[in-house]
Amino acid sequence: MQHTLDPILLRSLVAVVDNGNFTRAAESTHLTQSTISQQIKKLEAQLGCQLLTRKKRYTIATPEGERIVTYARRILAMMEDAIAQTAITAEQRPIRLGVPEDFATHELMPTLTRFAKMFPDVRLEVKSGLCSDIWAQFQNQDLDLALVKHRLGTAQGTARWSEPLCWIDAKESDNLSQVTVPLVGLPSTGLYRSEMAHTFELLERKWRMAYITTSLSGVGCAVEAGLGISLLPQRLVTKSHRILDKTHGLPEVDPLELLLHVCTQPSHQATLLAEHLIEACNNIFKSIS
Repeated sequence: MQHTLDPILLRSLVAVVDNGNFTRAAESTHLTQSTISQQIKKLEAQLGCQLLTRKKRYTIATPEGERIVTYARRILAMMEDAIAQTAITAEQRPIRLGVPEDFATHELMPTLTRFAKMFPDVRLEVKSGLCSDIWAQFQNQDLDLALVKHRLGTAQGTARWSEPLCWIDAKESDNLSQVTVPLVGLPSTGLYRSEMAHTFELLERKWRMAYITTSLSGVGCAVEAGLGISLLPQRLVTKSHRILDKTHGLPEVDPLELLLHVCTQPSHQATLLAEHLIEACNNIFKSIS
């Protein structure tokens, strides 16, 4: 006798017993009558006993068949429960979102708050930081969704937005006139930092990092204080900044791309969050276009 039982065969047996004949069992399982008959014969061969018998117009279980049907119902019920619990667990998994530091403050907070209120049972975990770190976490499958800034054309995403950049100095400062130009920026892995270094190398101008921070808001504040010039997204420029351009000897810099990345098999709620993020980013960049 075989030591494992195919749940498909058990389901057919239960269907015949519950419906009283092979015809109605076939209809309830969306199988043909001959398929049901073959499956019962296969199960009887595996168990080495007769499971069903005909009595007038009905098919009923033999004593041995009744015993097997009892076990079959338990097995099928446990399988259905396991599948249901797995589905529930999958929906309860946290949605892990990664966003750049400058989007983790006021930019996306209304969207994230609204989503949390719409789905109070969903655990939303938001991580912010440098785009290089967020991108690495997404590639390692540590994030379900990620907003990441890339150089033009270097990556593909579910949605994209252009992020214009500009050079800035403090309103009352002229740091560009110094022999060694003081710069304010992110750590060396940041896109803005590498772009600044590349530009001043091409201009053959001496430069030094006067202030380094992992926060773009910190960069903006340091520039406002007159510590140096920097390269920032145009939407982060304040009234205390002075924009520098070609007339000051600095070249235009190609915009970056903000891309939304979504994992290959997102949950239903993660897909809805992606739609909310796309709407929010559309509004953010529409306001600065």
